[in-house]
Amino acid sequence: MKNANVVSINQRAVENLRYIRETMERAGSFTAVPGWGGILMGISALLTALISSRLPSKHLWFASWLGEAILALAIGGWAMQQKARAFQSTLLYGAGRRFALSLCPAMIAGGILTIVLYKDALFGLMPGVWLLCYGVAVVTGGAFSVKVVPIMGTCFMLLGGIALFSPVGWANWFMAAGFGALHIFFGAVIARSYGG
Repeated sequence: MKNANVVSINQRAVENLRYIRETMERAGSFTAVPGWGGILMGISALLTALISSRLPSKHLWFASWLGEAILALAIGGWAMQQKARAFQSTLLYGAGRRFALSLCPAMIAGGILTIVLYKDALFGLMPGVWLLCYGVAVVTGGAFSVKVVPIMGTCFMLLGGIALFSPVGWANWFMAAGFGALHIFFGAVIARSYGG
């Protein structure tokens, strides 16, 4: 006689709930984009624009914005982690992972282009390239996030395109408008509409 394999209802229910949760995580949108973190990133960018506009050399200008990029990355990562924890979601799986992986190609391209521009002392092109690459990263990552995120990325792309064809003397204005004002504006929208 063959032994029947008996599975309890509770065990089956737990397995079903786990499957449903994992399916929803894979299909859902990434909602841990930090509105308050975006506001803080914007404020730090405005301060950097003010400081860098007074620096005596382009190399110091570049160093100040490189420092700002590192600071903004730290602020954004910390704020994203805090928001994910508050919403009991994960950054490493599902929509969070797709969001992060979608950001990376354009950010890496921006980093490589920055090295080339720095090597050839083409400081005037940096704001446009940075804004454009960041915008592309946000648009592609935003495909897995709330609908306002790709709109924000498109605004960065438009500003970056305009910056590429504008006088070099306007560089800090574009950096302040993009990494400062756009982050603050969209950060406020995200904080108000999507829970922080």
